[in-house]
Amino acid sequence: MKQAKPKPHRTHSDAPFIIGLCLLGGIYVFLIIGMLVADAAYLSPKEFLHIFKSPEIRYATRLSLISSSLTTILSLWVAVPIGYLLSRFKFPGKSLLDAVLDIPIVLPPLVIGLSLLIFFQTGLGKAIEKVVPVTYAIPSVILAQFMVACAFAVRTMRSTFDQLNPRREDVARTLGCTRSQAFWMVAFPEARRGMLTAATLAWARSLGEFGPILLFSGATRMRTEVLPTTVFLEMSVGNIEGAVAVSMLMVIAAVLVLVIVRLWGAEENLR
Repeated sequence: MKQAKPKPHRTHSDAPFIIGLCLLGGIYVFLIIGMLVADAAYLSPKEFLHIFKSPEIRYATRLSLISSSLTTILSLWVAVPIGYLLSRFKFPGKSLLDAVLDIPIVLPPLVIGLSLLIFFQTGLGKAIEKVVPVTYAIPSVILAQFMVACAFAVRTMRSTFDQLNPRREDVARTLGCTRSQAFWMVAFPEARRGMLTAATLAWARSLGEFGPILLFSGATRMRTEVLPTTVFLEMSVGNIEGAVAVSMLMVIAAVLVLVIVRLWGAEENLR
């Protein structure tokens, strides 16, 4: 008897699955592009350039760029050691510390601003104020940005060090390096791409921070006004064109930073 030939398995097309993924993801992409196009179409180039004639907006732009850059530097100074500590060491209370570091991420921004305001009404906070005025001053802007941005930088650095093989540091230590030397000579150089990502997140988050700054720093013209609070102030007086123009300025600044980071990351990959 002749054996029946097995029927070939039907290969199902992946097209419906891929189309479904594209449709679901495309909705979000469409909304992002649609918002940006709508903002750009709302203003003429002349109206956009007109915002730079305002000394208040020039001040807010300068303060936003300076404070975001300082916040990024401070965030990296804190995020790198904390991320390395959480990634490489086991100690009592590690899970609790890990949870505490996530609080600024999950809390509403307004709550962070209110909590900072209350903290500086305590005895310790008042003692700090006697040395350095913080509340409703420029330092409060940096501190409000830092409290939120640093949490994202810590998460990024923790993930970065988790992905690095600790065996290289162990080998360095067997060759005579101390833990500190192994960190600076092995782990730190390997984590530079993660630090770049953390810096980008911290800077972008700082630039767009609004809630904590509004409560803790206020929105005083030519004093604690940054670009997000400028949008709020312009909307509160019915100047929609000014609010949209400042929003576009923030979009352009964020896009420029992202492009620079992408190009820098591409150069690092080619090395």
